[in-house]
Amino acid sequence: MSATEHRPPRDCPVCGEALRLTRLSCRSCGTELTGDFEACEFCALGSEDRELLKVFLGSRGNMKALERSLAVSYPTARARLDAVLTKLGIEPGGPAPAEGPLDLLQALARGEVSVEEARSGLDQGS
Repeated sequence: MSATEHRPPRDCPVCGEALRLTRLSCRSCGTELTGDFEACEFCALGSEDRELLKVFLGSRGNMKALERSLAVSYPTARARLDAVLTKLGIEPGGPAPAEGPLDLLQALARGEVSVEEARSGLDQGS
């Protein structure tokens, strides 16, 4: 986050309820709008988290592309994405369902699923 980039709080420091966006202003001409506006949940994320989402969405959800962009391992990339999802109030799901036992075993070999997840998926498939 740059020195000039400030993030507003999402929750009221007094009661803890969600804050509402009620005023917008233009830095260029000084125009101001007052009302009850829908807040952007992504705007509360830091610049690193927003960049991670841009890369992930730009690659159409390709975890390998995210891995390469972050220059980290698959488990680290997945953990970073899961952390951003949690910040957005989205419960990170498990691995994408495999099409068959071979797909599940390949995902296990790549480190994309844990042994427990692979065992559970294989048990469900039989």
